[in-house]
Amino acid sequence: MEYNSGMTQLDILLPFGLPPAELSADLLKELDLPALAALTARAKSEDSAARHQKYDDFRRALPHESWLAGQFGLESGLASNSSPPIAAALMQSMRLNVDTGTWFILQPVHIHIARDHLVLTDPRQLALAEQDARSLFDIAAPLFEEYGKRLLYGNAGTWFVHADDWAELQTSTPDAATGHNIDIWMPKGPQERDWRKLQNEVQMHWFSHSVNEKREARGMKAVNSLWLWGGPGMNSDQVARRYDKGFNLSGWMQGFSQLLPQHGTADNGAELPANLRERNLLLLSALLEPALSNDWSRWLDAMHCLEKDWFAPLLQALRIGTIDQLSFIVTDDARLSRYTTNRSSLRKFWIKPSLAPLCP
Repeated sequence: MEYNSGMTQLDILLPFGLPPAELSADLLKELDLPALAALTARAKSEDSAARHQKYDDFRRALPHESWLAGQFGLESGLASNSSPPIAAALMQSMRLNVDTGTWFILQPVHIHIARDHLVLTDPRQLALAEQDARSLFDIAAPLFEEYGKRLLYGNAGTWFVHADDWAELQTSTPDAATGHNIDIWMPKGPQERDWRKLQNEVQMHWFSHSVNEKREARGMKAVNSLWLWGGPGMNSDQVARRYDKGFNLSGWMQGFSQLLPQHGTADNGAELPANLRERNLLLLSALLEPALSNDWSRWLDAMHCLEKDWFAPLLQALRIGTIDQLSFIVTDDARLSRYTTNRSSLRKFWIKPSLAPLCP
């Protein structure tokens, strides 16, 4: 492997790497992560306010989503308590032509009935087949056209809608809303009634469709609604070029690859990249799905896989000088903590490796 000379920094974003406070003691007992323990325990000293940040419980994007948007200068949507304006960039990453105007991400979802409210299910659990998604899209598109909205297909789980007159809507990311009462997280703003009317119309047309009848016969969740978010668009002048390279960007966060200095240079691999540049970003999202579903046994398994595949190689890369400095940005649903380690801080042999710093 060949690496560029000079100061090489790597920011590692680890969503839901912070165990929930009420379970942290039990979960830490089950974790065997010597590399991560060394990296966090020997991180450079910072005051608590600089290292740990608390987010509003009703913010419309999760801490890791807000942090990532901020790194690319997309704070405008977040300042108004809305989801990151990533729709246009995500469309570009899918090689879709982007007309000028306001675009939103539109995702087919399952909403289930709780005792006295409606709850959004994690869209990842739908496992929607391409053919079924196309059938549902073909039903929804004409309904949107009747309201003067253009619908565009990206993939089975990700569509887009052009809606200039909805630009003032405040929307929430699906992960921020997952598992919660959707009334709190639904789009808010002058046109929210128009959105709900169109959403309800699509729901009625999908209710008894053969796609859902077949899914339910197989014990799968019905695709019974749509989730709107990710807009309005952004001005290219807003984009910050803080990273030279991005790695492992996946899902909707792949849209950030279009905001790197060389568009589309984000790599999605399962090993430490060989072409690091001066400042780099690495996303490790394996903990997202188990955490959102409160499956802490699977969360533990995913943590141990990350230790083997990523944390141990990263520690070794820091030791031998492949990387000069790395920072872990670790979150849960309301907190973000940062641990920055360089080669000199690793020499603090008197500090024993420990995962205790993950429980701020």
